[in-house]
Amino acid sequence: MNNTGIPKACVIGWPIKHSRSPMIHNYWLQKYNIAGSYQKIAVSPQELSSFLAGLSDNGFKGCNVTIPHKEKVFEQVKVVDAVTRQIGAVNTVYMENNTLYGLNTDGYGFISNLKDQVPNWQSKDKKCVILGAGGAARAIIAILLNEGASKITLVNRTISRARNLAQEFGSTVDVIAFEDIELCLPDADLLVNSSSLGMTGQPPLEIALTPLSSNCVVSDIVYDPLETALLKQAKDKGHKTVDGLGMLLHQAVPAFEKWFGIRPQVTPELKALIVDDLEKDKNQ
Repeated sequence: MNNTGIPKACVIGWPIKHSRSPMIHNYWLQKYNIAGSYQKIAVSPQELSSFLAGLSDNGFKGCNVTIPHKEKVFEQVKVVDAVTRQIGAVNTVYMENNTLYGLNTDGYGFISNLKDQVPNWQSKDKKCVILGAGGAARAIIAILLNEGASKITLVNRTISRARNLAQEFGSTVDVIAFEDIELCLPDADLLVNSSSLGMTGQPPLEIALTPLSSNCVVSDIVYDPLETALLKQAKDKGHKTVDGLGMLLHQAVPAFEKWFGIRPQVTPELKALIVDDLEKDKNQ
């Protein structure tokens, strides 16, 4: 049992080396002068249940959860948040009254970043096109519907996967094949790449933005590179664009508040810190 009284949190995954969460949370701990700690812990799928069961006894206020544990953790903690229930996966665990609770803050991170980079953005009655049908797409669909989007079109190369995801959200979400994407672009108010296409080391995202209306906002959740080919093309055409790094930073805000009692701010200084780290990785 940890009796130091110093609040601790961590991020768990398998593997976990890639996570930049410690950099974010330890920056905030220092900024707000909190005597706490945040670390990376590699937890195998076989160890997951016992790790969660011993979380409090080992002195932790909670943890972040990354691949491949998000769905399994959802099954093992109490979930009261409606958006998290829709997503069916947890990336933040916190303790209240000796009970482990779970949140998914990915949707919050996405929408907060969108509103931060596009002032006065309102999702209500907007038509949104989402590329990809994985976990990130699920979180983005859930938050956009929660904020009143009128229509969401999923575009994915494996159309059966997109259909399975769309069915979970009802008639507001429809599906179109990747090769037919130009059919849904003219009416789009928001275009989001939720896939890994265009990420450093991944295949490129090949899409022509010519059919988009001039008012359409283009967002990419990829943050390495910070300006993807999609965002560069959109900027060149005069669209408002939203990079993916802000989503990573904003999704950490509710978790930090749950564990350490202060709601932190996403600042240019923090963003610059992560950008510098990304550059170091490229030069190694």
